[in-house]
Amino acid sequence: IEPVDESLEPVEYMLPKGKHIPVAEGDFVQKGDYIMDGNPAPHDILSILGVEALAGYMINEVQDVYRLQGVRINDKHIEVIVRQMLQKWEIQDSGETTLLKGEHVDKGELDAANEKARVEGRRPASGEPILLGITKASLQTRSFISAASFQETTRVLTEASVQGKRDKLVGLKENVIVGRLIPAGTGGATQRARRIAAERDLKLIQEAQAQAEAAAALAAPEDFAGEPAESDLVDAAEGAG
Repeated sequence: IEPVDESLEPVEYMLPKGKHIPVAEGDFVQKGDYIMDGNPAPHDILSILGVEALAGYMINEVQDVYRLQGVRINDKHIEVIVRQMLQKWEIQDSGETTLLKGEHVDKGELDAANEKARVEGRRPASGEPILLGITKASLQTRSFISAASFQETTRVLTEASVQGKRDKLVGLKENVIVGRLIPAGTGGATQRARRIAAERDLKLIQEAQAQAEAAAALAAPEDFAGEPAESDLVDAAEGAG
């Protein structure tokens, strides 16, 4: 295959014998088009076309199975599962952040680390989305309580205790396990109100501490204003002599 851009090198693909090739010599193909019969590898779709193309492919494949059985199901139920399978990113370049190359992190964690690096004038990290199986995606969730309730309970809890992890109970499952309101609906509004109140209280405490430190700094010279300096005492003694 010769790219239209002459600056790029031609690419050769090895095809197994007996496979039907739907393209002929002289045809133009787009990036991601099929050049042989068969089902594409999901990881190839992700690396070539991106997350949205892979999500659409997986949803259509699952829907085809349900349609063959005469079952109608809304796409949103499949989208929730696909979203969990695509929630992790693999760090390709750690930049000047605390992330490590090859580490799997949530997109939110990567964005937060990069935003902090940009504010401090450091080089941000870069990464690529990865596709995980349902089991692995469930075990790599940020909540160790949620992961421990799924599979490999002993290993998950042992690693969490060794690493000193703290579960902030952000998701639905971990809140149900500990008997708290889920962060959705009225429970979500309650948690948001508590978070806003906590941030406000922390800000007020920090402002009060800053004011107290400033007042102490201003009052410190005044405490010694009435006492004569050591050089004044020496001058007075010499004058008396």
